[in-house]
Amino acid sequence: MPKFAANLSMLFTEHPFLERFERAKAAGFQAVEFLFPYEYEIAAIARELRRNELEQVLFNLPAGNFAAGDRGMANDPRRIEEFRAGVEEALKIANELRCGRLNCLAGLRLSDVPEATQTATLVENLRFAADSAARAGVLQVVEPLNAFDAPGYFLPTPESGFAIVEQAAHPNLLLQYDVYHSQRMSGNLVATITARIGLIGHVQIADSPARNEPGTGEINYPYVLQALDDAGYDGWVSLEYRPRDTTESSLAWLTEMGFWPAASARI
Repeated sequence: MPKFAANLSMLFTEHPFLERFERAKAAGFQAVEFLFPYEYEIAAIARELRRNELEQVLFNLPAGNFAAGDRGMANDPRRIEEFRAGVEEALKIANELRCGRLNCLAGLRLSDVPEATQTATLVENLRFAADSAARAGVLQVVEPLNAFDAPGYFLPTPESGFAIVEQAAHPNLLLQYDVYHSQRMSGNLVATITARIGLIGHVQIADSPARNEPGTGEINYPYVLQALDDAGYDGWVSLEYRPRDTTESSLAWLTEMGFWPAASARI
């Protein structure tokens, strides 16, 4: 049976960020993730995690000016020092939040840098991040993003992500497999999970194509999540979707598909 975490950058956005931890706990979650912690007071996040007895399972390395369109910098040879400083900052925060995974966004494809140079830079930066994370007891993952939501992203398909992980060949580096991004680009979800489970270090889900909750689109989530179980995946499955209505109403699929008992039975 999958264990589910709430992505607080996508869920419970009806409430201020620091209030979302309590909302997640009240809804039945034992773990959370979010995109970035850097604009918040880290001690305040830590307090909310402890107060609500929640595990922080993942957040992203600094990814440049995300609001302005940056999607990482790990492929940019001109920003290596910035990237590596971000790794050290993220690891300090991970230690304070007791977070066991960090995700790397590769960056947008650069028109003025040869692709081979970008690939080599990304591989070396991922090895650096994985080395640093290993010393801190943290797993490093890297994530493909689909070309519809992130045009020009350097790793647009799960296949490109797996290839980079294999090229880096670091024991502390795995792929963040986002089922939504993967369906948008490649499909073949269950076969990929079955064949590649040894390279998957974290899973995120949303339905396709609108990125709403499971049950609102084309993905057969009972089948996909059963495939994760059958493959032996025992990590967290994070809900990184945009609720069609309120977050609480969007969680009905967990009960309807048989993953959670009814709310009254969880009390």
